[in-house]
Amino acid sequence: MMTSVDTDLIRVLADPLRLQIVTLLARETLCTTHLVEETGARQTNLSNHLRVLREAGVVETEPCGRYTYYKLRPDVIASLAGRFADLAESARTAAGNKRSCP
Repeated sequence: MMTSVDTDLIRVLADPLRLQIVTLLARETLCTTHLVEETGARQTNLSNHLRVLREAGVVETEPCGRYTYYKLRPDVIASLAGRFADLAESARTAAGNKRSCP
């Protein structure tokens, strides 16, 4: 069984600021103002990273008056984690398999 891992999603999460945002959103739903305070990033930079996370389906938005709140979509993270768990299980199963050199 071949297991594929979403490389685009890994690239999205590999950025240190985006990973920090995801980590913060795993704890609570936050607006852009909160995320600027927590990360120290500039508003425009943060907005660009949030757009990438939103387009990748990692976060969803919730309008609240003049603010936009961001919420992590745990199913996306769980799906990625499951794919890595499948890879680990394949490696355990195949631990004794060794292809002979020609």
